[in-house]
Formats: sequence, structure tokens, C-alpha cells
Amino acid sequence: MRPLPALLLGLSCVLALGGCGLGAGSTPGSVRMTVTRDFGAQALHLAPHPKISGQDTVMSLLLRNYKVHTRYGGGFVQGIGGVEGGEPGGRPHDWFYYVNGVEAQKGAAATDVHAGDRIWWDLHDWSATEDVPAVVGSYPEPFLDGIGGKRLPVRVECSREAGSSCRAVATRLQRAGVPAATSALGAGGGPQLLRVLVGPWRELRAERQLQPLEQGPRASGVYATANATGTTLTLLDQDGRAVRSLGAGTGLIAATAGQERVPIWAVTGTDPAGVGLAAASLSEGALRDRFALAVTAAGPQPLPVAP
Repeated sequence: MRPLPALLLGLSCVLALGGCGLGAGSTPGSVRMTVTRDFGAQALHLAPHPKISGQDTVMSLLLRNYKVHTRYGGGFVQGIGGVEGGEPGGRPHDWFYYVNGVEAQKGAAATDVHAGDRIWWDLHDWSATEDVPAVVGSYPEPFLDGIGGKRLPVRVECSREAGSSCRAVATRLQRAGVPAATSALGAGGGPQLLRVLVGPWRELRAERQLQPLEQGPRASGVYATANATGTTLTLLDQDGRAVRSLGAGTGLIAATAGQERVPIWAVTGTDPAGVGLAAASLSEGALRDRFALAVTAAGPQPLPVAP
């Protein structure tokens, strides 16, 4: 069965020129749309200034800017720009979309476009999991413009060993235009708070919402696992299989779902040195089109690891 939340676009919607859900209203500005494949590994199309009109939906915006192939009465995006989903080699590949780094929870025809939105369509193999609730590749979103057109408060939570790394994360967010409060780790938060937790994994793992990172992509949506002691980070491929394990000096920037599907981010590592490398990589250039990112002294490693 194919994953329904990201792909069904509203079977009752008639796909006319201009798309579904288009209505009168002010045109949202500063919208960007990206189309990639294989977890962002290959960029297919980038529309930094897509054609947008009135009260667009994600579907109507897609139809206006690209050649789209749909199935099942227009309720399923099969292809974008001539790149088709399917089951090559018996493995399911389909189109998923994210708005400001958050996986869609309803059809594209039912999702309104808001000012500042970064809309990202990606075609990938979902054998390991059909649910990747949050990604880091739209940074500085969702911190800058929020979710569903609503900007949310941002808090950076620092572990005891985070030190300069925590200050670096807060500074980078502020330079991106994001006012972020800081607190000690474990301050907790409600469903309307975007949290960025900074520190070695052995300290962050006490946070219940991050513990799925020890269980693989089917639990967390992140193609890496950390061991309970926090000394090893294992990188996974698109099948969820271990490719290699990294020890001291390894960092990770990843996001998963918090309460009510609000993302929670981790800037973490196997030790303070790894956390420092991760904090230094918190930038639009380093994270662009990445589902998650591991970093070592040898350089960055996008996740999942490419075949």
C-alpha cells in the first residue's frame, strides 16, 4: 500500500488549468519550490520565484509551474517534469512533499501556500519507512516562518556539555532572522514550541521525543541510529541497513516529530567535538535538500547514505 498522507490530493478535486483549491485573495510572497529525487541527492528543478496567483494550494502551485502526471482521477502525483514514480526492481518509489521541512499530513490540494513557504517535492524509495515526519533541508524553516502560516516560538535547549556549541546554534538562528530563547536541557515544552536540543547524544537521549533516534527510520524517520551510550553513530542507507559506524568526533543534525507533529531538532554528536562540528554546519548552504546530515572532520555525509 502506498503512503496516503503525502500523496493523495483530494479525489473530488477537478484538475483544471491553474489547479485545485485556487481562489481569490492576496498572493503570498517569498515562496520557493524545490523538486528533487533520492532524498535530495539529485536536484531536478528549483523555482526560487515560482509562478503564484492568489490563494494557491500546493497542488495548484505545482500544476502551474511543472508538467504533472496524476493517476486515480487526479488524486495521486505520479510524475513531475517527466520523472515518474513506480516500482523499479520491485521497490516502491513515490513523490512526497514537505512544507517548511514538515511532512504533509493532508493532500496537496488541501494545503494552502503561505508567505515564506519552502515547498519541497522529493521522489524516493520508501521501503524502510513511509513516514519521515521532519527534515532539515529547508533551513532556516520552520523556524523563520513557522508551520501553516503561523510563526512559532523557538527555544534552544543546552545540555551541560554543549558550551560554545549551544551559543553558536543560537547565534546562527538569530543571524537567520529567528529570535530564539535559550534554556537548560529538559525545560520541556508544549505543542506550539519549536525546540532545538544541543549536546552530546548521551545527554539528549533522556528527551523522550528524541529516543526514536536509537531505533532507526521506521521509528524516527532519520536514517541513522545512535547507541545508548552515545559513543557511536551508525549511518544507514535507504533500506535502513547499516553502512558504517562512526565514533569520536561525529556530529548529527536531524529532526523528528514532536507533539502534534511539530518537529523537534537535534544538534548532537558522539562527544563535544562532534556537537561542535554539527553546530558549525547549521546553515542554509550545508543543509539544503538534506533529510539529515552527519558531519566529521573529513566532511559532511547526507543521510541516508547513497548506494
